[in-house]
Amino acid sequence: MIGLLQRVTQARVDIDGETVGEIDRGLLVLVGVEKEDDASRADRLLERLLGYRIFEDEQGRMNLSLHDIDGGLLLVPQFTLTADTRKGRRPSFDPAAPPALGERLFDHLLAQARAQHGQVASGQFGADMQVHLVNDGPATFWLQV
Repeated sequence: MIGLLQRVTQARVDIDGETVGEIDRGLLVLVGVEKEDDASRADRLLERLLGYRIFEDEQGRMNLSLHDIDGGLLLVPQFTLTADTRKGRRPSFDPAAPPALGERLFDHLLAQARAQHGQVASGQFGADMQVHLVNDGPATFWLQV
């Protein structure tokens, strides 16, 4: 399972001109689900998302987690993260989980996030979404579990 984390001052997801998910300071995470992923990998990704220390402390060091700052978490399904781009001029999506598995694991990740963290929003699996963000730093990190 892949998480592309972007530390943001604000972010939102729109579908057909309507905002479906929005946060202020926190993490926008694009989530890619691969064929071999399962619920335990989703749980491990969430553990890392909530505890990953990428927010600055009083000394300006990346020492605080999303949990520490009580920030927002915006999860957005993004199957193209799983693309194999090592050769050719067009990405291969062979590593991607089938849609039913991808949706089930994204929904699991979202439900667990809502149970463990106060401010959680999301995009919609399979939808054509417009993602708006103000990247803070910029600070962007790739996590793969």
